[in-house]
Amino acid sequence: MSLVKRTDRLPFILDNVLNADWFGGVATENKIGYNTPAVNVIENDDEFTIELAAPGLTKEDFNLELDNDVLIISSELKKESTDEKSKYTRKEFSYSTFKRSFNLPDSINTVDVIAEYANGILSVKLPKKEEAKVQPKRLIEIS
Repeated sequence: MSLVKRTDRLPFILDNVLNADWFGGVATENKIGYNTPAVNVIENDDEFTIELAAPGLTKEDFNLELDNDVLIISSELKKESTDEKSKYTRKEFSYSTFKRSFNLPDSINTVDVIAEYANGILSVKLPKKEEAKVQPKRLIEIS
């Protein structure tokens, strides 16, 4: 059983219309104020690992929630800088937020989920339940 990515995005055509830059700028995949970090999902015999690329953040910037069988990874970051000049003040705001959701299979041991953040990568380890792990090959004796 695999980990299923939930998408909170709009349908392709509607997404392009609503997120288009109508003021002459260049529309990019990273919209102003809304970025979706890239994710790797790795499965081995004992666990799933979700690696989320989020350079420049700290571990305090993340919010991880487990709601039933849905893992939600989100972040909200606000920055404000002020540059005082002669007779005016210029303010620049930076607001960035994202939310990624994953439907977890029943085979995940949700009690032992751990997360760590290092070198711009958030790693979430989702261990499998014992009965879901690959069992070694064995001979069955006939009685």
